[in-house]
Amino acid sequence: MAKSTATVSRSKTFSPGASSTAIGSLAKSSPTAKILLGPGCKYFNSNPPTVSVAVTAAPVGAKTDIVSLVAGSGPVVFAVLLLLILFSVACWAIIGFKFAQIRRAHLESAQFLDTFWQSRKLDAVYEASERLRNSPISEVFRAGYLELTKLRKRKTATNAESTAGGGETEAKFDESSLENVQRAMRRASSTERTRLEAFVPFLATTGSTAPFVGLFGTVWGIMNSFQEIGAKGAASLAVVAPGISEALIATAAGLAAAIPAVMGYNYFLAKLKELDSEVENFANDFLNIAKRVFFK
Repeated sequence: MAKSTATVSRSKTFSPGASSTAIGSLAKSSPTAKILLGPGCKYFNSNPPTVSVAVTAAPVGAKTDIVSLVAGSGPVVFAVLLLLILFSVACWAIIGFKFAQIRRAHLESAQFLDTFWQSRKLDAVYEASERLRNSPISEVFRAGYLELTKLRKRKTATNAESTAGGGETEAKFDESSLENVQRAMRRASSTERTRLEAFVPFLATTGSTAPFVGLFGTVWGIMNSFQEIGAKGAASLAVVAPGISEALIATAAGLAAAIPAVMGYNYFLAKLKELDSEVENFANDFLNIAKRVFFK
């Protein structure tokens, strides 16, 4: 650590009646006396003084980078920073996972819709849907198709029993059967929505709470700074700066965790609404087709 040096000079007081010889000898031997005598003195102009200023250097090895400030922060501020880092890491992991999941859902849903509208047999569509498990539309179709298959088997069994008993009336699908299909598809749609929305609320929670957690660390750091000011009895920048820096780092960490979380939440919410709309439209189309073909 660098040390500053200072020169201590003795002062001498002359009475108003002091002789000019004594004053002159003092002016020749002491630059300080020449300054005090002022430029109007004849001794000042004869031999001008040299003034030197001693500057106190900053301590060698003092670090003000972010890593050092975080490492030297108090336990409360450090705990706040650690919590915000965990929130940020979790949010980025969720963002990456949900982005890949929703992207696969969109791509496979587009593939399934192409297959559904190009095929004329529901059995072929069902086989294709088995390979598109990430598509919510294919899951809704499978639920409706399986329910229709159960109704068809029940109808076939009823007709067989009626024929064996000598009856001629053919069993038909009624409105309750259509409601069963609709209910099965609605249940599958709800299940897929829950699956795709998993972990997304955590982004909203982080976006709304992380700034306040960082603000708590800021307030705590500023409070510690004022306590150090009171303990040292000085309000210099060297005393206040470290605590304020720690406090501001907590605020920055809160914003760094909240901003990506809010952006990711809004993005995924828009994508999920698109998928919900596609699923609902497909369910209506499928029910209309089933009603025309099976519920004549």
